Amino acid sequence: MEGRLAIAQIFQKQVPQQLLAILPALLWIATRRHRLIVILKWATDSSRHAFHTACDSQPMPPPLQLSVIQNWSCHNCGGCCRQHEIDITDEERRRIEAQGWRAGSEIPVSPIVTSGPPWKRRYRLAHQEDGACVFLDEKGLCKIHSKFGEPTKPLACRLYPFVFHPAGESVAVSLRFSCPSVVANNGRDMESRTKELRGLEAEVVPENAAQIPPPQTTAKVRLTWTETHHVIELLDTIIETEDVSFPLRLWRSLFVLDLLARTQFEKIRGERLVELLQLLADGAVDETPDDLQKIPEPSRTGRMHFRLLAGQYARRDTAATLQRGWIYRYEMFKAALKFTHGRGSIPRMQDLFAEEIPFAALETPFGLPEEATEIFQRYYQVKLQGMHFCGPAYYNVPLIEGFQSLALVYPVTLWLARWLAAGAQRNQITTDDISLALAMVDHHHGYSPAFGLGSFRARVRMLAQLGDISRLVAWYSR
Repeated sequence: MEGRLAIAQIFQKQVPQQLLAILPALLWIATRRHRLIVILKWATDSSRHAFHTACDSQPMPPPLQLSVIQNWSCHNCGGCCRQHEIDITDEERRRIEAQGWRAGSEIPVSPIVTSGPPWKRRYRLAHQEDGACVFLDEKGLCKIHSKFGEPTKPLACRLYPFVFHPAGESVAVSLRFSCPSVVANNGRDMESRTKELRGLEAEVVPENAAQIPPPQTTAKVRLTWTETHHVIELLDTIIETEDVSFPLRLWRSLFVLDLLARTQFEKIRGERLVELLQLLADGAVDETPDDLQKIPEPSRTGRMHFRLLAGQYARRDTAATLQRGWIYRYEMFKAALKFTHGRGSIPRMQDLFAEEIPFAALETPFGLPEEATEIFQRYYQVKLQGMHFCGPAYYNVPLIEGFQSLALVYPVTLWLARWLAAGAQRNQITTDDISLALAMVDHHHGYSPAFGLGSFRARVRMLAQLGDISRLVAWYSR
């Protein structure tokens, strides 16, 4: 409380009255010191100038919120070099060709695959027979990196697992949890990588990034960047709340967004929106069930749509599988029919899953390991703080729909983790099951073209309209 009073005293001396009017709501949201950077970023130009004066006129750098919750270093697992097609620019193609790689001796095949008509050429790195990148050696290291240094690698390889997203007057940095080291939170903290991140930002972020509009909030409403940050910060606060279990935190977040989606925004903007968000958050706390068992089971229709989503996340489409053409597509079509009916054995979507596991086996309680909360809380906070769930980062989907899709990652991950556990003849899921399943899910989420199609988005909207997203969260938490 004393800390809040001290902050308030600074603002009373330096900040205009329009910001003082919403200061109580901002302080209600700002429960941790590092968030003050984000809140101040929202203020008006005059307010920012006043705070700079209070802080000895020190300029405020764009906030790197990952520094307190996420670590990462490459551990040479080679996973990213086996499951991604790496598109390269014409300049990168010329650079690789100038390096003089000899197919058959230094590398197994010619390093670059060319496709498309002459006026629209596409270049990508070739793959070995086992699906690995042509430059991946037996130690899990990149031959380009080893021989010529990291700066000579394609930008996509140097960038992974970092991603940069517009956030108004700043650039939000997020990470892809398809990397096992990101899931495990292993490596250096993000603050120690500031110089590296600044260099990558200069290569990928356009000069006009500050002019990029905020993502739409709903299909018909676009809030300002300031208001959008208010909404995201509230969701971030709910996700890290420790007074309830993680599935109930998702329940509260979905409750708030469901009511926000019904809001008539013509008169609820600015300070009124901040007040509304606090009221919705308080209402979510009051309405939170005290027991997951009190949340109804998902509907039959909802379960069907959910299985189809889970089946898409379970796929492992690599250069090798896609080369099978219509045979592979026909196999996926037959698998989709089985996921629709949900009877018999689950189609084996990749080698990590065992055969002959019945759908019914995944509907019994499997429990959750203690470490699950830390993994999921970190995942959702990274995605929220990094703007990695809506707008340009996620098929230009509106904020509320984007979070609904992100919320489905939780039950899908647990469903896949159950599949892994059942394949190992266990009736309880482990931390390793969750980590592996989450890496599978995040490999697709926001990057597989199929997830941006109208059919996928309609499925998410249907689950939201049925009220089944919260039910699925509770059902698979048992």
